[in-house]
Amino acid sequence: METMNDETPRPTDQTAPADQTGAAADQPVEDRVNNRSQKPTSDAFKRFMGSNWAPAETTPVLPDASAPFAARRRKALSEQFEGERLVIPAGALKVRSNDTDYRFRAHSAFAHLTGLGVDHEPEATLVLEPVDHGAGDHGGHHEATLYFRPMAGRDSEEFYSNARTGEFWIGTRPTLGGMQARTGIRTADLSELEVAVTKNAGAVEIGGVRIRLLRGSDLDVEALVDTSRINTGVDLEFSDGLDAQLTEFLSELRLLKDGWEIEELRGSVAATIAGFEDIVRVLPAARGHERGERIVEGAFFSRARLEGNDLGYDTIAASGNNATVLHWIRNNGEVRSGDLILVDAGVEADSLYTADITRTLPVDGTFSPIQRTIYQAVLDAADAAFAAVKPGLRFRDIHTTAMQVLAERLHDWGLLPVSVDEALSPEGQQHRRWMPHGTSHHLGLDVHDCAQAKRELYLDAEIVPGMVFTIEPGLYFKNEDLAVPEEYRGIGVRIEDDIYVTDEGAENLSAALPRTPDDVEAWMARLLG
Repeated sequence: METMNDETPRPTDQTAPADQTGAAADQPVEDRVNNRSQKPTSDAFKRFMGSNWAPAETTPVLPDASAPFAARRRKALSEQFEGERLVIPAGALKVRSNDTDYRFRAHSAFAHLTGLGVDHEPEATLVLEPVDHGAGDHGGHHEATLYFRPMAGRDSEEFYSNARTGEFWIGTRPTLGGMQARTGIRTADLSELEVAVTKNAGAVEIGGVRIRLLRGSDLDVEALVDTSRINTGVDLEFSDGLDAQLTEFLSELRLLKDGWEIEELRGSVAATIAGFEDIVRVLPAARGHERGERIVEGAFFSRARLEGNDLGYDTIAASGNNATVLHWIRNNGEVRSGDLILVDAGVEADSLYTADITRTLPVDGTFSPIQRTIYQAVLDAADAAFAAVKPGLRFRDIHTTAMQVLAERLHDWGLLPVSVDEALSPEGQQHRRWMPHGTSHHLGLDVHDCAQAKRELYLDAEIVPGMVFTIEPGLYFKNEDLAVPEEYRGIGVRIEDDIYVTDEGAENLSAALPRTPDDVEAWMARLLG
């Protein structure tokens, strides 16, 4: 990576004692990362750097397609928490190594309420300020303001000297006016956030404004809110409960997807299917390589970055016995002829909506008889679960339907030590030795979306139109599993699709990616040509 100057500065006296009192000893530790650079500080340099730049582009900024949908979500939030100040941070940059950061991704709740994705809102915070009943934005009870750090002028030192925020280092950032035009949300400089969050805050019984904060996103904003609470005598334990209720509601607000979200998910699924085609094409190169799984992982990552923002989650590229490790993300194993490779992967769109698809593929393009038998059992379980999906079904019943099929197959193969009924009973569950995970989870901005929703609105809920979730049964027979015949060992199979609930039943958003053994073999043969 580039620094301000490629020359390495001469070291200071490295043998000086720890209690030295010179200028080097007084330099703050956090500033010493800049010792590798020789940044010009002369007034002449500053004047020259601030001159002779073309004016910033003045192309009109159009509203994002997500803006009206995000406005409706903010109004639903406003209806729930009338009279309270709501603080939703995007999150801060996270250090990966020393002074290099991970690529920024906003908190999903922030993205849902603003419609913003990609990587240009670190430290931004959405504040919903309570106003008179019905006098707020779109007839709600709040006025929303988006606080963020706007682009600095090219005549400023930040332009060329700040490696985290300067345009010279990271490219252009939005202006306040441009962001307001995009989102339909009033904007303000991040420097105004402290006053906006803390003004007239305090206990409701003495005329203060109650604050609810989305926690777990930005420690600086948390410290700001908590300090304000302490200074105004607000009970922190009680406030933690208020914050938890906000987190819960923001999670539940995503249980039903609107039309814009469905289209974003369709795009993510399409890109993910293209990524699986890329995987098949690199299997000959992966086969026999000591880290063949990394070749598979890399092919999919290239597609995710080409067509989307990033991976929706770390890709699982698990060949052979690694496919029996449910979250195998090391991906450092060999891809061997005759094995199956289980790939669980999803492209995250620029809007941050992700697909989540799994296919289990024969490395050589053809299933062996035992591989085909196990694969077909998993496919039958997935198909039975999908056929059952319709409005009114309970979410937990998807899993029950899939488990019925798998328990019956395991019994037919002589693997269950008890009857099917006993295995399926709460006191049994022996079949779960080979299928220990759940069959479904909600999908959207997070791969495991709506995770903070109440149990009665998730596992125990009735399925309704607008829900999007996965169906992903599997069977996993480990090499070291002595409860199964040797021919089963080292085989892991999972089939996962993304399901959209409609008024009539359900749509498999990922059905275009082959699923049956015959279709998988024909598809692989065509791609390998």
